Amino acid sequence: MPIKHSKFDRFLLALNVAGLAFAVLIVVVPLIYVVVASFMDPSVLLSRGLSFHIADWTLDGYEKILTNPAMIRGFANAVLYSVSFALITVTVSIFAGYALSDHRLVGRRFFMTLFLITMFFGGGLIPTYLLVKELGMIDTVWAVIIPGAVNVWNIILSRTFFKGVPNELKEAANVDGASEAKIFFRIVLPLSKPIVFVLALYAFVGQWNAYFDAMIYLDNPNLHPLQLVLRSILIQNQVDPGMIADQLAMAEMKRLSEMIKYAAIVISSLPLVVMYPFFQKYFEKGVMVGSLK
Repeated sequence: MPIKHSKFDRFLLALNVAGLAFAVLIVVVPLIYVVVASFMDPSVLLSRGLSFHIADWTLDGYEKILTNPAMIRGFANAVLYSVSFALITVTVSIFAGYALSDHRLVGRRFFMTLFLITMFFGGGLIPTYLLVKELGMIDTVWAVIIPGAVNVWNIILSRTFFKGVPNELKEAANVDGASEAKIFFRIVLPLSKPIVFVLALYAFVGQWNAYFDAMIYLDNPNLHPLQLVLRSILIQNQVDPGMIADQLAMAEMKRLSEMIKYAAIVISSLPLVVMYPFFQKYFEKGVMVGSLK
């Protein structure tokens, strides 16, 4: 039997639909603009706006990017940094969260308090830079990966998730003679796929979009991640000399820069777009379970 809604209920439903439609438009319209603009000739884009005629489209922007060593090297560096950062962050968060979720751990409140203090108090940029320098990590990949690898919020999420794992499972395995390590790897970890995938996604996306640490710690252009290469194109409006022949005029350089920046945005977003469908089934469950208790 269909539910009968009052006029006020129908008004609220219509208001919700309108709000959601507006939110979708805010997200989708810029995406469509960037994707279409990445295929367009900049002169047509600047003079007439978006055009869906194939004759006004070109693949020159993608060709310049995919054949430029700096962009390819930056893409490879970004993948290396993001994957390494995600692996270290998830490993540390899972192990620390599991230990802190066990009431048998001596001093767990003390350790948790130390972790929480770091969320509210920090030394700042200059002391952090001096520490990284004294550790000999300047101009190395570790300067980008190590400093932010321990995330207290991720540890709290992991601890909360592990508290929700039934103790009966661990007690039964303990009775059967399983060690603590075997209980974790054989029983607890297979049940923890939602939180593992959520933390991995958080870490990968955060590191993929980051450029400030690389800008501060890395002087060698060969170590620059993709986002730092894009920064020079999008913010400084500079294009690598390898993308432009010497005989081209400044106007052509500006035109090429305009064309490349949209294609660069699309290419830099592809890994995240490809990843999300595989993580989506774990995402909601991991976030919701990690927020309980």
